[in-house]
Amino acid sequence: MLYLFLRRFLVAPLVKLIFRPKVTGLEHIPDSGPALLVSNHLAFCDSIFLPVAVPRQIVFPAKSEYFTAPGLKGKVVATFFRSVGQIPIDRSGGRASLAALNTGLDILKKGELFGIYPEGTRSPDGRLYKGKTGVARMAIVAGVPVIPVAMIDTEKLQPPGQVWPNWFYREKGRRLPRLVRPGVAFGEPLDFSRYEGMERDRFVLRSVTDEIMYALMELSGQEYVDIYADKAKELIKAGESVDEHVRLGDTKAS
Repeated sequence: MLYLFLRRFLVAPLVKLIFRPKVTGLEHIPDSGPALLVSNHLAFCDSIFLPVAVPRQIVFPAKSEYFTAPGLKGKVVATFFRSVGQIPIDRSGGRASLAALNTGLDILKKGELFGIYPEGTRSPDGRLYKGKTGVARMAIVAGVPVIPVAMIDTEKLQPPGQVWPNWFYREKGRRLPRLVRPGVAFGEPLDFSRYEGMERDRFVLRSVTDEIMYALMELSGQEYVDIYADKAKELIKAGESVDEHVRLGDTKAS
């Protein structure tokens, strides 16, 4: 498979040589069978460091725009994403969200690993944001182990707005290597079998999602913000304070 070739002989050796990512808790990944990997999301390169850290292939949903860009560059990008096991997902909500959920369930039914970012988008400031309940619905319906994953310091390599990891920084006109060693930490599997058949109960979904986010907060050491990351991005873009909205209990923001 192209995925195995790229991972074993090209991507993984380069990533390990250049960045030396520190990986802990790998014993929590099952040698076989399905599992749902839920991760915080700091930078685009999370989708490189996480698959490299795990011996088994992880299937990730990627926004559909990566697969539909026009021209030769668009085709190259789409081919790359498919070759490393990523599948296009329409994140516009409604029926599209349901289709994304079903795709993940199909992957898990095949006994594979499926990775998902509960925040739905990258953190705008390195903090951990409120999780969306789709991850809880998937966990309950699939009935598989849920493994929390903490990406650590990847945003220092790739600040918001950058497409590729930034290996250098400038100081007094000189380009110096960015001495950051990213980390990938796997936590103990979470079991939500007690909620079997309750995937339509919105209170259960919120409870399960919050439990997942708490595990990510503990594992990553991030500050938790009780607001969705996409809403936080809107506030920041508008020049407003995220913390002020949370402090005032802005229900529209959370």
